[in-house]
Amino acid sequence: MSRKGKMPIALAKDAKVIVEKSSVRVEGPKGKLSVDLPTGISIEQKDDRVLVNRVGNLKQTKANHGTVRSLIVNMIEGVTKGHKKELQITGVGFRAQATGQKLVLNIGFSHPIEYEIPKDVKVATPTPTSITVDGVDKSLVGRVAAEIRDFKRPEPYKGKGIAYVGEVIRRKQGKSVTK
Repeated sequence: MSRKGKMPIALAKDAKVIVEKSSVRVEGPKGKLSVDLPTGISIEQKDDRVLVNRVGNLKQTKANHGTVRSLIVNMIEGVTKGHKKELQITGVGFRAQATGQKLVLNIGFSHPIEYEIPKDVKVATPTPTSITVDGVDKSLVGRVAAEIRDFKRPEPYKGKGIAYVGEVIRRKQGKSVTK
């Protein structure tokens, strides 16, 4: 059995797991999420624990076992605490501004970039050089943060661009002129 898959999931007090025939729904104070179960995976709920079981020993079923458990853990954490990604902008004159459901980025191009924010995600700019992405769905928060970062990835010579907070940018030495 999968080591991760057979571990029971502790259910938070304010989260509610609803097991249906081929899907699992998780509801909490921050929202609702659901995931479809692949064939060969079943879910049991006992008291304040959730168990993920697999029916057969097919290679794909074994692979899905731990994945489904991790998805459910992320869903429970999302509806209770939420998920958050922070980005920082480095560069002279580079800035961002969140207005409504749009994020306007001035990052060295001849025109500002307007990014349409999905409705399930909140993007805030506490300072002009920092961006915070909040949401319930971990994969959606990560995707939005990655799309924002892709507009101007940090370059290795001066470090200008959009990077995750705490991301290590490998710096290269520039050309050295010798005579």
